[in-house]
Amino acid sequence: MRTERSHSRLDRLFARLDREPERPANLDPPRMSRHRIVLLGSTLVFYALIIIAVINTSWLVRLDWQLMFFRPYQQWPELHAFIDYYVVLGQRGPTAVMVAAWLGWRSWRQHTLRPLLMLGTSLLLLNLTVGAAKLSMGRLGPHYATTIGSNEMWLTGDIFPSGHTANAVVTWGILAYLASTPPARRYLSALSAVVALGVGLATVYLGTHWLSDVLLGWAAGVLILLALPWFEPLTARAETWLLSVRDRIRDRYRRAPATGGQAPTPAPVPRPVPAGGELAAREASAGPH
Repeated sequence: MRTERSHSRLDRLFARLDREPERPANLDPPRMSRHRIVLLGSTLVFYALIIIAVINTSWLVRLDWQLMFFRPYQQWPELHAFIDYYVVLGQRGPTAVMVAAWLGWRSWRQHTLRPLLMLGTSLLLLNLTVGAAKLSMGRLGPHYATTIGSNEMWLTGDIFPSGHTANAVVTWGILAYLASTPPARRYLSALSAVVALGVGLATVYLGTHWLSDVLLGWAAGVLILLALPWFEPLTARAETWLLSVRDRIRDRYRRAPATGGQAPTPAPVPRPVPAGGELAAREASAGPH
């Protein structure tokens, strides 16, 4: 009985990994509900308050400097090797490749381009919004700070907000956003939140970011995830167009002749012989005796 149960579990596992016969019907994208709008507005206010607190050199900047002088990487040096690897979960290249591989399999399995299109949309929004904020505020990081106690704003830096934290929130959070069932969405949301929080704290430990950088990066990533339903209609139109182009190209190759571009010669069709003339034709072919 145990052997049969193990085989049945394996069968169910491989059945879930196999391609579905058609696109599932329960792939409705999330909508911009009232609850989501409230969360978006609250996160936007939080985003603005962090910027104001840093510009005014408030208690948040003092906390940044206290953590910088505390030097966590010297307090717990045994964690340094592990955190050097863990922080890779927030780097754009490795995380984008891993998540794109998973979502590419999802697209193949469910006969839809939506997972890959939403990943591309979220990464584009991340580059535009976080990149613009970094360049416009120009804050220096802890290793390059010039004046003790200052906010280090509008200099030559690109540290505010934290790109590692924002990228971790978006790339791992998109898995929860695209989950098919509510339980999977809840579990993946909790997992992505833990990963993003860990990446942000890892950058503070290594001394590459202020704590306020991490808070603003977290808010920037959450804003992108909350705003994604507004881009669902655009990605749906893009998917329809891409699939139509694919179908046209596929039909063109299917209709193309298989003999190097030359049309095949049609086989000769024999003409029907009348019933009365069949005997005469035989006598004529036999000839005189």
